[in-house]
Amino acid sequence: MTAARNLSNMTLAHEIAVNENFELKQDALPENSLAGRVKHIVHQAFWDVLESELNADPPEYEHAIKLFEEIREILLSFLTPGGNRLRNQICEVLDTDLIRQQTEHSAVDIQGLANYVISTMGKLCAPVRDDDIRELKATSNVVELLRQIFHVLDLMKMDMVNFTIRSIRPHLQRQLVEYERTKFQEILEETPSALDQTTEWIKESVNEELLSISETALTPGAENSSKPSLSPTVVLNNSYLKLLQWDYQKKDLPETLVTDGARLQELTEKLNQLKIIACLSLITKNMVGAVTEGFPQLADRLKRISAVLLEGMNKQPFNLKEALNSIGLQTCVEVNKTLTERGLPTLNAEVQANLIGQFSSIEEEDNSIWSLIDKRIQLYMKSLLCLPSSQKCMPPVPGGLTVIQQELEALGSQYANIVNLNKQVYGPFYANILRKLLFIEETMGKVNASSPPN
Repeated sequence: MTAARNLSNMTLAHEIAVNENFELKQDALPENSLAGRVKHIVHQAFWDVLESELNADPPEYEHAIKLFEEIREILLSFLTPGGNRLRNQICEVLDTDLIRQQTEHSAVDIQGLANYVISTMGKLCAPVRDDDIRELKATSNVVELLRQIFHVLDLMKMDMVNFTIRSIRPHLQRQLVEYERTKFQEILEETPSALDQTTEWIKESVNEELLSISETALTPGAENSSKPSLSPTVVLNNSYLKLLQWDYQKKDLPETLVTDGARLQELTEKLNQLKIIACLSLITKNMVGAVTEGFPQLADRLKRISAVLLEGMNKQPFNLKEALNSIGLQTCVEVNKTLTERGLPTLNAEVQANLIGQFSSIEEEDNSIWSLIDKRIQLYMKSLLCLPSSQKCMPPVPGGLTVIQQELEALGSQYANIVNLNKQVYGPFYANILRKLLFIEETMGKVNASSPPN
């Protein structure tokens, strides 16, 4: 429970610090859901009972008094430490003992108390609630007025929470690295297995790098005089690159990246869409580039069409093959339209069928165009990770990616920011894991080298 609480606090602090748009919202039950209907029935029953009590002869005020007591506590919670004058006034006007005495002598003014509450809410609320306050003032039915007062108070609570979040964000941003590292250390002390998946994630990159070195050593003409050592930086960067091809539906993320899981998944999904757009652009250029050369507006239009038809490609149910076929058909229409406008011959049926077929084949396994674009994007992302975090300029975009350059640079910048912050926070934990893994590899290498031949 302690570890779960620390993880929850760490995740919330991380989200507030890195997500400028983060705010809390009221939970809304799905429309027509069972829970929603039950809630509506129970609430309606409560307000119906209150109305019947206030309309009785003589009126029964006990439930109304309890509501004003609750309203008083909510209003007091909005006050800053220096608001003593308003605090005293609220306590005097909404003194439940005094109100109860007034009801005994039939001298209580429920409407007057409600008007005071609305006036006080108007002083404490954010400007965005001004329209709600005006609607409250225009409500004449006392029961409905009390009901709406609680609704607006709930909105004001959320406003206050989000104001507090915005206020503490700069402080959290300054302290985030130390805070998150400390919290994760506490989690690790409570749960020693909290780095198991992270270790496997890095170990996979170590094994891949060792395999790559072995293959290089076996290459004819390669220098074999000394056994090259693994670079911790290269191993860790390769691990980060794996996140851009991660199956977020089936595989759990390393523990140290859970707080950025949603952002990484979103980046990966956007990147997959950009890969397809780059593939489509390259196919179009190779097949009909000679007849469309000099029409930059056509390329932009085709890119927009592809982006629209690929929207939601990572969600179910989305048929990628159908979408690619539609993009192919629309591409042929747009190309022919442009050629016709300039008095040029349109594409023949064979070329159009070939273009549509190549578009549809992108989703096939081991597609050469997809593999090429994927390698170039991986190369670009790898070059981003090798840049010093202080460097602001972006590396050059490899050939074939010009059509998505703007989007790729924006996405790459977000990715690099996530990675650099993650390295700052969890660097010491990664260093310990790498030290153990690489020490084991080096030790095994020395043992093998010293073993006598059979």
